[in-house]
Amino acid sequence: MRHDDRTVLSVLSQTSARSVRRFRLVGAALTAFTVALVATGCGGGSASPSPEGGSAPGKGQSKSSAAPDRVEPLGAVPTPELPVTVPSADGRKVTVTSTDRIVPLTGSLNEIVFTLGLGERVVARDVTATFEQAAKLPVVTRGHDVSAESVLSLKPTIVLAETVSGPAESLQQIRDAGIPLVVVETAKSLADVGARIDTVARTLGVPAAGTELKKRTQDRITAVQKDIPTPPKGEKPRVAFLYLRGTASVYLLGGADSGASSLLEAAGAVDAGKESGLEKDFTAITSEALAKAAPDAILVMSKGLDSVGGVDGLVEIPGVAQTPAGMDRRVVSVPDGVLLNYGPRTDEVLTSLVDQLYADGK
Repeated sequence: MRHDDRTVLSVLSQTSARSVRRFRLVGAALTAFTVALVATGCGGGSASPSPEGGSAPGKGQSKSSAAPDRVEPLGAVPTPELPVTVPSADGRKVTVTSTDRIVPLTGSLNEIVFTLGLGERVVARDVTATFEQAAKLPVVTRGHDVSAESVLSLKPTIVLAETVSGPAESLQQIRDAGIPLVVVETAKSLADVGARIDTVARTLGVPAAGTELKKRTQDRITAVQKDIPTPPKGEKPRVAFLYLRGTASVYLLGGADSGASSLLEAAGAVDAGKESGLEKDFTAITSEALAKAAPDAILVMSKGLDSVGGVDGLVEIPGVAQTPAGMDRRVVSVPDGVLLNYGPRTDEVLTSLVDQLYADGK
């Protein structure tokens, strides 16, 4: 799924494994969708942000904000204090002796490493790392999978992965080559932001920088939330998160485990899918499901919106035009590369959500 079809969905269910970083949906209930995604390369995902296209905004719809294309490193470049031994999310203990050549295997991890001030030590990027400072780094993923050969060819001294990174054989090949590989828990909500920063900072021997970045990030998130307008009549906007890949005919409605609920709630909104009773991550869009969710606005990733032909194409999806959001053409679009990263730019994502949700005082 992301980009970047991958950054977007940060979810794992017990019966199916979905790549947050890959935006690849795998599971018995979604087999048909998965085949379509693989066949089309996730609907045109790429390694760099694309312009947010689609038709011009209609009534009640605010323009998508421009994709943030740079991260903001801390002022001082930290000096790693090594060696360190840290717990990996897969139950191992890993000793890190050098951070001279860092390979983060997701866009979110790339973002954290660069923002900590260690970007000059990063020697590769995942296809989902879309920000400007990482653009010239070699990509070590094939499609949506980690290429162990590509990683090892760059002689890394530390590899950072997430619990959704794979395939497992590639990660094991990296370990078998003697490279320290630390697995970080995948983010699922706003509450995970600080913990992920701390984990990466400790792994790289810069815990003080992690503390500083965590505070800066939380302060900025808090500042955004203080300025959220009070909606008319006190009714929070109901927002449905739709995962779209038009070229693969994939149209999904997010539920409680989609990864978007925390952001929507932090922006003063109600996750319409979750509130309507959808407990899992995603379900196929139907007119009945959309009618029950009754969203006032629809949240999409920018490439997903492009893939269905913009807002004009979105309202052609069965059931969308009959919702309050469809009738008002009220669509909130956020770049794939940042929407569900839950990293140092989370305040920018929240700002974009708030600006678009309350653009017309609604």
